[in-house]
Amino acid sequence: MADDPAMSGGRALFTTDVAPWAEGTVLALYGELDLDSVAALHAALEPVLDLPGAIVVIDCAGLDFCDSTGLNALLRAQARATAAGGRIELARPRPLVLRMLELTGVTDAFRIRDTVPG
Repeated sequence: MADDPAMSGGRALFTTDVAPWAEGTVLALYGELDLDSVAALHAALEPVLDLPGAIVVIDCAGLDFCDSTGLNALLRAQARATAAGGRIELARPRPLVLRMLELTGVTDAFRIRDTVPG
């Protein structure tokens, strides 16, 4: 059986896709956001968070898992965006990710969208 290029050691690889939209940036996340992959999130967010008043919609439809490290990175990004007059919004979180947001009490930290702009 051939190796699946989207898998590494039995785990889904974490990838991002960045696309502009009229009011900001859409950042789609795929795979598992955890300690091993949080650097890739930082790398994708860094250029867009440097823009004053940036609105970043993070599309979570392809996010299979998010641990406390990933959540912390999202919260820090939100604080940085807010300090610069912008914001982070989460779009289409899967039930597992939404449940994690609810259990940790941070659903009020983000606008949760049902759709992705564009």
